[in-house]
Amino acid sequence: MKRAFDLLLSVLVLLPLIPLLLFIGIAVILDNPGPVFYRQVRVGKNASPFRILKFRTMYRNSDRKGLLTVGGRDPRVTRVGYWLRKYKLDELPQLFNVLEGSMSLVGPRPEVEKYVALYDDNQRRVLEVKPGITDYASIQYSDENELLAKADDPERMYIEEVMPAKLKLNLDYIRDQGMLTDLKILMQTALKILR
Repeated sequence: MKRAFDLLLSVLVLLPLIPLLLFIGIAVILDNPGPVFYRQVRVGKNASPFRILKFRTMYRNSDRKGLLTVGGRDPRVTRVGYWLRKYKLDELPQLFNVLEGSMSLVGPRPEVEKYVALYDDNQRRVLEVKPGITDYASIQYSDENELLAKADDPERMYIEEVMPAKLKLNLDYIRDQGMLTDLKILMQTALKILR
């Protein structure tokens, strides 16, 4: 049922968005020549690696300088990238991840292996379900970049405070998951973006 819902809603959302996706792709290239998309290896269901798809929002090879984005004006982020991140438009290509089956619309956000390696046994339960484009943690920590920008040591703050809090929200989702919960999260996400 969840897979059918994911497929149907992804197609219904993608079709009218095709002109916007093309416009964003052109804007990304004009702002900073290079690939339109950014593919990063993340850890999915059953700890299987997959490539998450996003519009490229950083200058090329910026991920070599660190995996966390800190603040809205991180110097690695392009001008167009700033606006794509601000309105979460860089995440739209993940609808293709949903279509291919590596992600769901709703589920714990997939993490990179570096941070998954720090999960305890209980936290690793988030890997029992398919990762999603949005979840409770995405809503509550929509300003995560700004939060980390205020920290003396952003990575330490992420590992010791933000990541455990997000994982707790993910475990709450796993406990209560169902179609109604997914619809509630999708609606809350849409409202958060519109605000």
